[in-house]
Amino acid sequence: MGPSLVKEFFRTLPSKFDAEAAEDLTAVYQFDLSGPQGGQYHVEIKDGACSVREGTHPEPHVTFSMSGDDCLAVLSGGLDGPSVFLSGRLQISGDFGMAMQLRALFPTVQ
Repeated sequence: MGPSLVKEFFRTLPSKFDAEAAEDLTAVYQFDLSGPQGGQYHVEIKDGACSVREGTHPEPHVTFSMSGDDCLAVLSGGLDGPSVFLSGRLQISGDFGMAMQLRALFPTVQ
């Protein structure tokens, strides 16, 4: 698995975004990924739209720090987010409630 897998995943995220679930949410989710699948990506939710960019955002609401492999597994449903968090392999900083909302915004991600 090359880094392109994570990049490709984030590139397709906006097409899986559920604008109705977002309602009037404004949020920036920062992903700091380590390891072979590593990289920095931020997902911005604003005005019922979702955009994804590479790099770091100056003021994210939530930051997820984990390995790129774990990130792919969690987002694709292969790993349970809460159990990865509890095992210490995922660090979440910022607005925890907003972090919990992330899954609902992308219901078709499997």
